[in-house]
Amino acid sequence: MSSPDHLTALSRVVLNNLQYQHDWTQVKPHEQPNLPRPLLYGLPPKRLYVHPDEQIDIIKAEKERGEPIPQEPEVEWVLPVHLSEKWSPAQFAALFDVIEAVPPGGASQEGLDVDGSDAQWRLWRGPKRGKRILLATVQDDSTVTYYWIHDGLVKPRQN
Repeated sequence: MSSPDHLTALSRVVLNNLQYQHDWTQVKPHEQPNLPRPLLYGLPPKRLYVHPDEQIDIIKAEKERGEPIPQEPEVEWVLPVHLSEKWSPAQFAALFDVIEAVPPGGASQEGLDVDGSDAQWRLWRGPKRGKRILLATVQDDSTVTYYWIHDGLVKPRQN
């Protein structure tokens, strides 16, 4: 098991990397009593993830409107881990069980449709989005590599 000092140091490395290398804002530690370990959350400079089904809905809506749909960034969860740590699917499942889909400070997108229609692509944002965590893997030289971890199965994106 990791010591609290080790977890704090990992979080600090990832927080600094997000802020100073990747231009994230509002990056904060998140702790709650039933959380297996501290998480971070923050706002990236651009939207990092679009669900494959949302991507299809956006393309259809853009074709109907004749203009691009803005892709505003969303507040994201970040889990700092060290490369030497071994995580099981059960550990990730326990983490997903105790978090909300949208981190604190994440704007609810419900009821914010610009043109008053019930746009299908909006259903993928806000509290209705699937739970996901950006896994921040820290190496011994402080290099940080990021991977998406989803709660459940997600089909691959189309490029």
